[in-house]
Amino acid sequence: MFWLIIGLILFLGAHSVRIVAPDFRQRFMESRGDNAWKGLYTLVSLAGLILIIWGFSIARYGPIIYDPPLWMRYITELLMLFAFISLAVSSVPAGKLKPALKHPMLLSVKIWALAHLLANGDLASLLLFGSFLVWAVADRISEKRRLKAGITQPTEPGPVRNDVIAVIVGVVVYGLFIWKLHYWLIGVPVHA
Repeated sequence: MFWLIIGLILFLGAHSVRIVAPDFRQRFMESRGDNAWKGLYTLVSLAGLILIIWGFSIARYGPIIYDPPLWMRYITELLMLFAFISLAVSSVPAGKLKPALKHPMLLSVKIWALAHLLANGDLASLLLFGSFLVWAVADRISEKRRLKAGITQPTEPGPVRNDVIAVIVGVVVYGLFIWKLHYWLIGVPVHA
């Protein structure tokens, strides 16, 4: 669990600077430049991600906190469809969905984390997915405050064809994950 926790602290910590210390981030960029910030942010995030993957693989078969019913898998699978679509919406130019979802990347993370908490009751999963869910909720609240303060601007809607592209990409990637990609990347089949 140690390496998983250290990885979560590094990865989510780097992604939380804007939430908890926006002035530090701004001062760092002003004194050392944007590229120095991006380099540090990338290194810390990458180190955290590697430790999360390694730590989770070690801790995956740890203590079971709760045993979710078998039917929760189907709810997880359905939720993941929406998570992939939301992720695709965040990755393509704006259509009507991107402004409607406010922050589709964070929505995707929240759905992903919640879905996996419904299907996995081991301690490592609770730490991993629970941490990401708490972080995504906190980041969304922070983003809402930045928007109200005028620090960030709302996304302008674009053509519906971008939404169609996002939905198609999300469904295709979801299908690939259901088919074999989840097993190839994560080491666990969807229907374990």
